[in-house]
Amino acid sequence: MAISHFFFINIIFTALSFLLQSNLSSANLVLPKSQGEALIRQLNLFPTDAEPVLDDRSVVSDKKIVEKRFRFPNIDEGVSVEDLGHHAGYYNLPHSHDARLFYFFFESRNSTDDPVVIWLTGGPGCSSELALFYENGPFKIADNLSLVLNEYGWDKVSNLIYVDQPTGTGFSYSSDRRDLRHDENGVSNDLYDFLQAFFTEHPQFAKNDFFITGESYAGHYIPAFAARIHQGNKAKEGLHVNLKGFAIGNGLTDPAIQYQAYTDYALDMGIIQESDRNRINRLLPACELAIKLCGTDGKITCAASFLICNMVFTSILNRAGNINHYDIRKKCIGQLCYDFSNLNKFLNQKPVRHALGVGDIEFVSCSPAVYQGLIMDWMRNLEVGIPALLEDGVKLLVYAGEYDLICNWLGNFRWVNAMEWSGQQNFTASPNIPFNVDGAEAGLLKSYGPLSFLKVHNAGHMVPMDQPKAALEMLTRWTRGELSDVNANANVGILKMVTDF
Repeated sequence: MAISHFFFINIIFTALSFLLQSNLSSANLVLPKSQGEALIRQLNLFPTDAEPVLDDRSVVSDKKIVEKRFRFPNIDEGVSVEDLGHHAGYYNLPHSHDARLFYFFFESRNSTDDPVVIWLTGGPGCSSELALFYENGPFKIADNLSLVLNEYGWDKVSNLIYVDQPTGTGFSYSSDRRDLRHDENGVSNDLYDFLQAFFTEHPQFAKNDFFITGESYAGHYIPAFAARIHQGNKAKEGLHVNLKGFAIGNGLTDPAIQYQAYTDYALDMGIIQESDRNRINRLLPACELAIKLCGTDGKITCAASFLICNMVFTSILNRAGNINHYDIRKKCIGQLCYDFSNLNKFLNQKPVRHALGVGDIEFVSCSPAVYQGLIMDWMRNLEVGIPALLEDGVKLLVYAGEYDLICNWLGNFRWVNAMEWSGQQNFTASPNIPFNVDGAEAGLLKSYGPLSFLKVHNAGHMVPMDQPKAALEMLTRWTRGELSDVNANANVGILKMVTDF
């Protein structure tokens, strides 16, 4: 313990020395909650803490799942709610003081026999409605707040679930702040309990193939949730979940490797100079050590690793200038890198709230309280549980848009390549092949056995938003076991082989 404290003091000294010697005037230590609010405001979401309004008790019930079929306003009145197959509901979390998770369920436009796919948005603390309306859901929000059908919605090939989680995100709520989650055990147990209740409510879907998907901080949620399902299946807990695979999009999974990649990616993409990289890299030994201590030495070192390692990222931003760190091709105009404000406007309409059955519960786009609650979880390595899943044949797809800085493809590729499992050498030696959509190269794919990595061209942090057609094609082929099919990905003529990403 004394050695750990000695190293911890050295970590703090190294970080403070860097700040004092640096001319990066805005690369300052920031309190976690303040940093969370700053990042979220750059998405124009104007967050508030999750404080539930409990005037409408219609959502409260002794039943674990309270669900209704619904139809959004402005949808063709000639279509019945039964025909649409759209559901919204609350799940009363059993291992909580007073927590309820809100979710959407959209039956496949094609067939109820299609796979069941759950989507988890990251943040941490950002609502699944972000993906629903701006990425891969059945609808998108028009400028006049009407809904238009998403031609590339993932409900075209799957039965699609979106969950507002952890508690305090989106329409999910609790009257007891002790229900905020602080680690992946709490998050994954809540999701597992929800899934058991969901399949109990919808037994006709329990036999379908099941896949977990998501992006960003869901790089933590997804492996933990997959491992929890796998554990439950092996122990014969409750209903068997037909888990076939999990997909992580531009995620944060192995921070020790991914934070090391920041300066290399930034230099490769021309947003910093080599002198900047050399200077910023002086933080990396302290960052790496802090991450190691976080994994073994409790809470204070996890907070230290969050603050120190994120100075690597903020230092790059200060050198790079006015860029959108979710898509470096774009400028961040003012403090608003994207404008998602129509989401709040749409969901705050009384007819919409009535259709969903949420009463007066406040919608929280991104919760600083949830963000802060998971600070101690941020730098933990979630790669450690993945090899056991691969060995048992559960598929993993890691995909990343090539222009994202914050969870860049290079860091993701490095942790996937470094992961130790029985197929590691074969995966490393496997060729990179073009991932083609409509005869054009949409990305580069590397696969072996149950493991695949896809670098997506012309996309930033949110691949389904930037490349919706390619993202839908990716999901379709992956869930059907055809992602690395040479015939599907080949150019007309000879298959193009690439030696390196």
